[in-house]
Amino acid sequence: MEAGAIVLIVLVLFALIVLAKTVRIIPQARAGVVERLGRYHRTMTPGLNIVIPFIDNVRPLIDLREQVVSFPPSGVITEDNVTVNIDTVLYFTITDAKAASYEVANPLQAIEQLTTTTLRNVIGGLTLEQSLTSRDQINTQLRTVLDEATGRWGIRINRVELKAVDPPATIQEAMEKQMRAERDRRAAILTAEGMKQSQILTAEGEKQSAVLRAQGQREAQILRAEGEAKAIDTVFRAIHEGDPDQKLLSYQYLQMLPQIAQGESNKLWIIPSEFTQALGQVSQNFGLLAPDPDAPSRKPRAKGEVEPPPAAPAAE
Repeated sequence: MEAGAIVLIVLVLFALIVLAKTVRIIPQARAGVVERLGRYHRTMTPGLNIVIPFIDNVRPLIDLREQVVSFPPSGVITEDNVTVNIDTVLYFTITDAKAASYEVANPLQAIEQLTTTTLRNVIGGLTLEQSLTSRDQINTQLRTVLDEATGRWGIRINRVELKAVDPPATIQEAMEKQMRAERDRRAAILTAEGMKQSQILTAEGEKQSAVLRAQGQREAQILRAEGEAKAIDTVFRAIHEGDPDQKLLSYQYLQMLPQIAQGESNKLWIIPSEFTQALGQVSQNFGLLAPDPDAPSRKPRAKGEVEPPPAAPAAE
């Protein structure tokens, strides 16, 4: 009884092992290569797969998703004999599990070596400045060459990126000095252009201001002259229309004499001969003095006629 139980247990364990080796479940985005008696038989797809135990051998599963690998810096000589260290990043996808398993022994190492040699060929035909400014062109050339070479390996190169391009320290220092000098030159040019524009705008403003000021002064002088002309015309018309007599003129003459004497600079004041005649006429008009019998008789004036001032006495 004990021997039968042991045999039964062994048979159950054997059946479980056979079942485990017969049924294989492949996850999504994975692929398995089946070898029958050491030769390639088929490629298992995601899902449930049946194999023959002890006859079919399933190789390690292959990841079909896009993979990223970063290679260490490699020294590359440019066309102008400058050594630069370039870091590359590679994006690839395995499209054929059979070719990736049998066409190349170590896919990552093969891709790394192929990337290094291709990068040296591409950078060797470019100068340092072109290597620093033409990354898109370099990436495109690398991807084209690598994709053609890895196609038979069942690998598709999706993208190649230059992560860093590091020239020697002396070259970097010289480039920084050149860039600094170029920035200083551009700053000086922009400053000069700004000063030029500022001076032009200032001159234009001063010109317009001077023109407007001259126009204002001209209009002010014209208006002042027109005002004075109108004032003179008004006074002239008022005098002739009012027909002033000799009494009013004499009185106005006496009122203007004090204004003539105003001012601190007037040290000496000479009284004209007309002053005594005007004073005598005013006195006679107001009855303060008797009329002079020797005074010449005056003819009556017509309307609008102004009596001329008396003549000065002749000097003895």
